[in-house]
Amino acid sequence: MTLTESTMDDRDAGVPVVPDAGVVSLSTQLDQLLQDAARFATHARADATLRGYRSDWADFSSWCFQMGVQALPAAPETVAAYMAALAGMGAAVGTIARRLSSIGHYHRASGQLDPSADPAVRYVIAGIRRQLGRKPDQATPLMPPLLFDVLDACPTIYPGQDGPEPHLRGLRDRALILMGFVGALRRSEIAAATVEDLHEHPNGLVLDIPRSKTSQDASKPQAVVLPTSRTPGHCPVTQLHRWLDVAGITAGPIFRGCTPRGNKLAGAGPLTGKRINEIVQDALRRVDVDPDIQGFSAHSLRAGFVTYAAARGASDRAIARQTRHRDLSTVAIYTRHNSAWTDNAATTLGL
Repeated sequence: MTLTESTMDDRDAGVPVVPDAGVVSLSTQLDQLLQDAARFATHARADATLRGYRSDWADFSSWCFQMGVQALPAAPETVAAYMAALAGMGAAVGTIARRLSSIGHYHRASGQLDPSADPAVRYVIAGIRRQLGRKPDQATPLMPPLLFDVLDACPTIYPGQDGPEPHLRGLRDRALILMGFVGALRRSEIAAATVEDLHEHPNGLVLDIPRSKTSQDASKPQAVVLPTSRTPGHCPVTQLHRWLDVAGITAGPIFRGCTPRGNKLAGAGPLTGKRINEIVQDALRRVDVDPDIQGFSAHSLRAGFVTYAAARGASDRAIARQTRHRDLSTVAIYTRHNSAWTDNAATTLGL
């Protein structure tokens, strides 16, 4: 009798068959690998992106429930009707497009056909863009000479009980604003920057950005240069080193909270994007500029870099090297007012 026949006889007789130890081991390994794969998949998108997906999906699911239609899988007609409903409620084109992207994400992640790719749905979103599209709000660029006024207004001395001492919050704000401007950084990138991401270079510093809006692959960090400047008070390298030295920060987040008096660190955690926005706006208020009325925000640092660099003759390609824009036409959104004057016959009319 062969081994196969013996095993079949045992099964027929109701005798339990003990699995081979090697088979059990492989099964356990496979389960672990599947868990690892699921864990890696959760890092395919930034946390903020995933939060947006969840919020958008909750809205779509709620609408489908109210309308008595199925959300997953959703028919293309359902998605088209949902977009029309959003447009009817006055939702911005960007909001509608983001909701469509989230719907597609949930369907693909569930192994369902993506209704957002259906031609009928694409026609609807194209029509919404054409009919309702409007110029996106742009942050007012923060650049010299106002930038220098803002930097000079950052407090440098704290009147301590034992005599004057460096004003920690003022040093932080100066370093943050300079790094954000020269590095053309998004506020999320400023918040995520760590000491380990900084690298010394003969010309200044290089900041590695493991993850950003346009790149989520941490194995291929994007590099941003921070050149040494002639004026120490306006030099991102000098001010970063001073902030880190005085604050005693040698590892972890570069920018952290300070106590209300501004003379001590409030903790070891990083600043939030919201707090960075507040820091930039508060710095503008020190020079009697109302950021809400004039449209200044943390993004004004990035917008200021692009606008100022273009005004000083930098090409769109050179600017995109620092901003890490993939599409040069995006850079042109910032520089269109200045570039419109270049080699333009209207300036030669002599009227």
